[in-house]
Amino acid sequence: MPRAHIELDKQAVIAPVRRRTFGSFVEHLGRCVYTGLYEPEHPSANDEGFRMDVIELVRELGSTTIRYPGGNFVSGFRWEDSVGPREKRPVRRDLAWHSLESNQFGLDEFAKWLKLTDSELMLAVNVATRGILPALDLLEYANHPSGTALSDLRIANGTPDPHNVRMWCLGNEMDGPWQTGFMTADDYGKIAARTAAAMKTADKDLELVVCGSSGSGMPTFGDWERTVLEHSYDYVDYVSCHAYYQEHDGDLGSFLASAIDMDYFIDTVVATADHVGYKKRSNKKINVSFDEWNVWYLKEHQESEEVNDEWRHAPRQLEDMYTVADAVVVGNLLMTLLKRSDRVTSASLAQLVNVIAPIMTEPGGPAWRQTTFYPFSITSRLASGEVIRPVIETPTYKTARHGEASVIDAVATVDEDRAAVFLVNRDLNEAAQVTIDVRSLDSSRIVEAVTLADSDVYAKNTLAEQHRVTPSANTSATLADGVLTIELPPTSWTAIALR
Repeated sequence: MPRAHIELDKQAVIAPVRRRTFGSFVEHLGRCVYTGLYEPEHPSANDEGFRMDVIELVRELGSTTIRYPGGNFVSGFRWEDSVGPREKRPVRRDLAWHSLESNQFGLDEFAKWLKLTDSELMLAVNVATRGILPALDLLEYANHPSGTALSDLRIANGTPDPHNVRMWCLGNEMDGPWQTGFMTADDYGKIAARTAAAMKTADKDLELVVCGSSGSGMPTFGDWERTVLEHSYDYVDYVSCHAYYQEHDGDLGSFLASAIDMDYFIDTVVATADHVGYKKRSNKKINVSFDEWNVWYLKEHQESEEVNDEWRHAPRQLEDMYTVADAVVVGNLLMTLLKRSDRVTSASLAQLVNVIAPIMTEPGGPAWRQTTFYPFSITSRLASGEVIRPVIETPTYKTARHGEASVIDAVATVDEDRAAVFLVNRDLNEAAQVTIDVRSLDSSRIVEAVTLADSDVYAKNTLAEQHRVTPSANTSATLADGVLTIELPPTSWTAIALR
């Protein structure tokens, strides 16, 4: 049995726990909105047509800031289509996902939906095919109290109070040739800077996110960030990162170590941003908004027929059904985001419902939790106070994609009342015995210890078996003389709460 030891010191503070780390993402893609969030004929629907069974699960998930309305969708989006009387809203073609958009659910509806979930709106503007003036118009409509043409239009549309959106994305994945209106780094950096400067003229306290690379594998990675930030550094607050992971060709060992790549991605982007800041003699720090991250079986979707020549409303697209192994990776990626809370101060699990999502629904039928729901919801609930850096003594193993990887990974958080420890065991076959020195945390007892694992690492929660995989109490956890001892099953994610 592999053995590992972890030292926790509450003085080894990385940064505060950022509540925005537990953000998510809603895009007009597939069934994320229609029959996901919004289904007026559903038995659970309220007067607004919102599925209340989904809202209950979103509240349990603990998502905080939710990015909207895209994603690739935003690069062809005319925000004006999504407001006003529904019977007057136009049906448009969405080129990003080759589908029809009815616009029956739009900005004002989403803002109402967010209030029911206690979430914050993070809004994206279309700089790809539109530009500065439409972005300013959207800002006026969303945030100005009253007394102007567009704020009064919002009021006339039934929303008297401004949405008061603080975080704004300046487009989406503008380096990607799949993006409608994609640009070079130089062209995008210029339009992003001009748009950001204009928006901050209207409201200097906005928090603006400039597009970073769509992935660390992009040929322009690093150089893209440098060029874009050389133009926009003085006007923006965040640079985005996007990363998706999947198991390739049966290489589960590499897949379980995906967090190594995420850490490299963050390191590179932070170093590049700081390099630009030093060149500019600036005291300002650009933080990271990791506003798309998840497990996504992209290769399989690209080889499928789900995106085709038909123009359909809300087709089934990107509906990955997640395994235990996927959930372990998602939990580990979230641990990495917590470890980097000094610079990653906002993040969005992509996406929220049906589309590569922790929550699934059936039209007219149930809503249920995917395996990936659990590590996110439990971490969001337990992580509080400050993130502390663990010292981990662990065996390692070799991976084809990421080099040497630790068998055990961990992170911890602590506040005045409680501490939490999050762990993964990446060993495919063996349980691991882990001892954790928690004397500095002044912990008196274990409040909760849960593990997500299964004898079948590819087990899933499906419509037919919605509760096939759930976390279970880890009864091996003991605390004596300031040392916590626990056994971690192979390919598992674990959370422990201490008083």
